[in-house]
Amino acid sequence: MTAGSGSNPTQTRLRLLREARRILSVNALIVPSLPFAGQRVHCYHYHRWAQVRREGVPVLLGDDLVEARFIRRVNRFLAMVELEGCEEGVHVANSGRLRELFLPGAPLWLKPAARPGRKTSYDLALVEAAGILVSADARLPNALVAEAADAGALDGIGAPSAIVRESTFGESRFDLMLEHENGRQYVEVKSVTLVENGVGLFPDSPTLRGAKHLNTLTQAIQAGHRAAVVFVVQRADATSFAANEPADPALAEALSRAIAAGVEAYAYNCRVTPSEVRLDRRLPIIPFESIPGEGVQRS
Repeated sequence: MTAGSGSNPTQTRLRLLREARRILSVNALIVPSLPFAGQRVHCYHYHRWAQVRREGVPVLLGDDLVEARFIRRVNRFLAMVELEGCEEGVHVANSGRLRELFLPGAPLWLKPAARPGRKTSYDLALVEAAGILVSADARLPNALVAEAADAGALDGIGAPSAIVRESTFGESRFDLMLEHENGRQYVEVKSVTLVENGVGLFPDSPTLRGAKHLNTLTQAIQAGHRAAVVFVVQRADATSFAANEPADPALAEALSRAIAAGVEAYAYNCRVTPSEVRLDRRLPIIPFESIPGEGVQRS
């Protein structure tokens, strides 16, 4: 029987997907881009999957970043910097304390604001800490994970047929909801900037929402859905990840309970340059007490 003859188009598309996966030995293709009945599965999907797996998923920062120096943080979302010899207020899209990044004189890269008429003319994009470029924008990980999921490049997640941003379940709003052939998956993405002794740590200060999100992900599992939390370490020097138990014991406990209940937990580091941030390698998640050495930031 040829594709499309005597069969439902949706069933045909799913059959083509399964056949493509078998032939290519690939567990992830882009379902929304599958051809309609009667058309061939194009190798573009495989090449895109392979490229993303090899090179990482990028978010482009553009070629208009400007350099500055950190002076002080005024509040959660405002910092003062030295820009071309003048003091300038910049927007900080990150509610973490960032103590290890915000050191006097630290090199920064700023992104000109896209919306005219704002109180601040720049967004903080990157910070250099001990020679390592760190992406300080907590919004970027959502885009990185969504793009990787769309490309089928997240280990264990698979290739969703649809991606919905800001989806609500129970009393929590999650960053992503992925539609799979066998049901829904709620995904919460966490931005990580703190690294100690090669270990990415989250959070860098107590957070009420963190434990709440993990508890609701556990409820989603109990309701028959899939659920996952993805920790994105926005720098290249992390080789593993741990919940920062001294900074937020409730979150560390909630993460342990969630994993035991079936919530999937993933961690990735990033390659960061002045022009782009790329989701790079998957990191092992380790217990906090196994971290060697001293000096871990505690609150």
